[in-house]
Parts: sequence; C-alpha cells; structure tokens
Amino acid sequence: MKSLFWRRDPYDLEHTELLFFQKVITNIIFQFDNCTSYRHLLISRGFTREKLLAVSSLAELPFIPTLYFKHHCMISVPERRLLIKATSSGTSGNKSVVGLDFQTLLAGLGMVLAVGRKHKLLSAVPCHYIVLGYEYNRHASMAVAKTAYGYTWLAPALSRTYALTYKNGNYALNLEHVKQRLICLSRQSFPVRIMGFPFHAYWLLSQMKEEGIQLKMPKRSLIAFGGGWKQHTSKKVDKETMYQLIDEVLGIKEENCLEFFGAVEHPILYCACSKHHFHVPIYSRVIIRDVDTLKPVPDGTPGLVNLITPMVHSVPLVSIMTDDLGILHHNCGCGIQSPYLELLGRVGMEDITTCAAGAESLMKTILEGDMHDSF
Repeated sequence: MKSLFWRRDPYDLEHTELLFFQKVITNIIFQFDNCTSYRHLLISRGFTREKLLAVSSLAELPFIPTLYFKHHCMISVPERRLLIKATSSGTSGNKSVVGLDFQTLLAGLGMVLAVGRKHKLLSAVPCHYIVLGYEYNRHASMAVAKTAYGYTWLAPALSRTYALTYKNGNYALNLEHVKQRLICLSRQSFPVRIMGFPFHAYWLLSQMKEEGIQLKMPKRSLIAFGGGWKQHTSKKVDKETMYQLIDEVLGIKEENCLEFFGAVEHPILYCACSKHHFHVPIYSRVIIRDVDTLKPVPDGTPGLVNLITPMVHSVPLVSIMTDDLGILHHNCGCGIQSPYLELLGRVGMEDITTCAAGAESLMKTILEGDMHDSF
C-alpha cells in the first residue's frame, strides 16, 4: 500500500493507474478470502478474477450500497485488530459502522499528508481552530468528529473551539460561544482555521451580519466545509452567496475557502481545488451509473456515484454505491489533470432501494445463500 498511498502527488493518475489496479485486485482477493458475506456477493454475481483485465473492467466489480452498512456489519480481520471504529452521522436514523485497522490507518496517513501538502494545508505556523461540528472526545464514534479532530493536527493547535460541545452523554449547540470566540480571535495575530458543517456556518454568519458584525480575521486564516447540508438541504445556498457572506463577515476571501468530501464507507479525502471542484485522487476511481439500469454512463452524464478504492484493509469497501447523484467532468482548468466529481445532491430512500435494485433483499439472499464455489 505504501507505494500508492505515500506518493507525493495525490492526483498523478497517469503514472499510478497500473499500481492502483494491482492494489484493487490484491484487496479483492483478501476480502474474498477473509469476509464470508463479501465472498458470497462475488460468487452470487458470477464475478471471477478473470474479469479484471484492465482498469476499465472495474465497472464489472459488484458494488455494495451504503444503505447495507446501515443495517449490517462486515469485517475482514479479527475485531481485536480494529484500532478505530467510526460511524456515519446517522441523520436518517441508522448509522454505518466501519472499523479501521493499522494497515488502513497507515495508508490514510500517507493520503492526508499528500493531499494536505498539495492544497497547502500543512503548516508549521500555530493557529486557532473553530470547529462548526461535534467536539471530539473518547466517547465520540462519529466519523465527522474524528475527521475534524484529525484536521486540527495539520497545523499546531493553539486552541480548539467547538460549536457542538459534549456534556453528560449529549451534544449541545452553542453558536453564541463560537461568535464571541471569533470576535476575540479577530483581534489576535495568529491565523484562525474554521471548519465544519456549512449550514452551521451559514446560520452563524447570517446572524452576525444582521447584528452588523464585520471582522477581519488574521492573515492566513481559512475556512473549510465538510459534511454537507444533511437534513437542511432545503435551506442550502449557492457557493457564491456563501463565499460573499464569509468575506463580508469574516474578511476571508474566496481563495481561502475550501471544501471536503468523503464518507465513512469510503474514507478517501477529496479536497476541492481553486475552482471548487473535487478531483479524483490516485487512491480512488469514480464510476457514474444510470439510475435505472446501473450501467456506467459517459462522462458528463448525471447518475448514481459508485466509488472504488483499495485503501481499506479491514472491511470490504473496495466498491460502494452511494446515494449521491453526480457527474464526472474533465478539463477543470485549475492545473490538476485528473477528472473531477460534481455532486448534484442525494436521492430519497425509496429511490435508493429502486436504483440499487433492492439492495437489502439482494444482500439478504447473498448472506443466506449456500455457496461453495471458488473465486
């Protein structure tokens, strides 16, 4: 894994295509040998290693819908080897649970360092962190809390302030505290890094604007969004409106506004470029599938987002089908040559079941099936 996940350029697809393909095959074989349910999935779909002849053949690899992980746990290593267990935010009521072992975490570290270096997030300059999300603590299992906390290690942390603080087993939202902290930090010299949910940022900054608060955050300050709008999609604003609001209230320019994309079922770090596009890194591939037939569609055509990565060793997450709709584009113009993913939104729960061809019933059949074929 080190030869792929510890490369310096995270977007050099041209020179890592064969390496990526080899790692995918190695991962599939390992998952087949060590995870019974995944083995049944491949066998039931008539998939054999002979079908993997080139990178283009990855579309033939059976995928697992993220919906499945919200009801079932899959594991390919002894549980004692899982160093971290992360869950999705569970806004729909059910949470995906994914366990990560040392090999996976080591690969992830190389990825974070490469992406952080590429997007100039690694810094030796100390800074204050404002996290518009969940406070990290030893009881926290949500991936967003762990990810946010990990982000605060990209530059030395002078302080960490959270919008959602943990107390007595529950989280409480306190945007007023965050507002006062921002006012205080704007008068200091060290940069401020703000990250978290965009809907929290929009509520807070809109309130500050109404109150006539206009700040000038210290030089090198930045704001990064991740986690999406969740159940607040109906209140989502366009990027231009958000960036203008950030500039008006905090004095942070658009070039210092970043976005992240990822999922607990696909823990690859997608960081937006200067044109705010999510380029596909060397650690993954993106296939867009027709919402009715699930067949791959040409680039530039909208469909369901199928994500592929060989990074995760402990769970068979090599190919997962999200509930996101997206389009794969080329020729961004920012200087990064890899294609980029445009996210259009999510489909509803009924649509997920339809588009994934009855994922739950399919997987139930797989798990209950009596299959003894070889891969």
